[in-house]
Amino acid sequence: MTQTGNGGPSPSPTFGDRLSTAVAERESQIVLGIDPDPAKLWPAAIDRTSEARARLALTFSDAEEAAGEQPPRPGVVARLETAAAVLAHCRAMIDAVAPAVVAVKPQLACFERLGAPGWLALEHITSYAREQGLLVLADGKRGDVPVTAAAYGQALVASTPSPFGHVDGLGADAFTANPLLGRDSLEPLVQAAREHGAGVFVLVRTSNPGAADILDAQLATGERLWEHLARLVDELGQAGPAGLKDIGAVTGATEPEHLQRLRELMPHTPFLLPGIGAQGGDIASVAPAFAPGRAAGLVTASRSIANAHEATGATPSDAARAEAERLREQAWGLA
Repeated sequence: MTQTGNGGPSPSPTFGDRLSTAVAERESQIVLGIDPDPAKLWPAAIDRTSEARARLALTFSDAEEAAGEQPPRPGVVARLETAAAVLAHCRAMIDAVAPAVVAVKPQLACFERLGAPGWLALEHITSYAREQGLLVLADGKRGDVPVTAAAYGQALVASTPSPFGHVDGLGADAFTANPLLGRDSLEPLVQAAREHGAGVFVLVRTSNPGAADILDAQLATGERLWEHLARLVDELGQAGPAGLKDIGAVTGATEPEHLQRLRELMPHTPFLLPGIGAQGGDIASVAPAFAPGRAAGLVTASRSIANAHEATGATPSDAARAEAERLREQAWGLA
């Protein structure tokens, strides 16, 4: 809580307000997708692995010492080494593009596959991105029965009470969620996020080709499933003074013909727009997303930024910065 002019408490900013402020301050709607492939890391970043290894090793050894564990097994050492290289790569990407983006979107599976060292790398990356003034959108597409959904919310944004004190979660500013288990699976996620000024981006009409198999299905009411989900997201969201709601929607940029209808159904909902670049989406086609204002549309790009050097011949960091800046200028000019 903050203080009002008369000394009384005032509500903390909602995620919609925080997002609006961040976009205005950084003059960017671009989100850097972070989905590192250990086989395709930037060479210069690998050269900096020793520094990252030291960061992870210190955290990892402290945890093992507290648990009374023996020295790490060979498999754990390999994971730790890989996670250190991934951490160095991700820090290098953030250093390269931070001035041109408003947020990062780490894909949780890319870190979870590395076990405990991977999650530690994710925690370091989350902290580092926030030190650079960036929002962190955790892309895990969580969704389950209410008791499990509550645990997911604690893991990502909140904290878990225990006899030894509260255990902090990842500290993300928002995360993605799968709504196909229904409203009661979303409500604990929304509650956990809202209590910490965080947001939730609910899958509504995704960018992958197979989305049509399910999300385009026609219901008995005559509407398509994604239209029904859009209504649900609109109902769940709450707007702050800036007018933007705290519950957003994932609306793929590869199907721009749906955006006008989605905006009609969710007039004040922030849209997370994956599919630009490597998936074939085009920024010019997503203009309807920005109808409520610049912060109402977040354009995500990952491979097109991380791999930009493959087409240009520039260094990975220079090419990534140039591509992020190009996308920033395009998106900013639409709103």
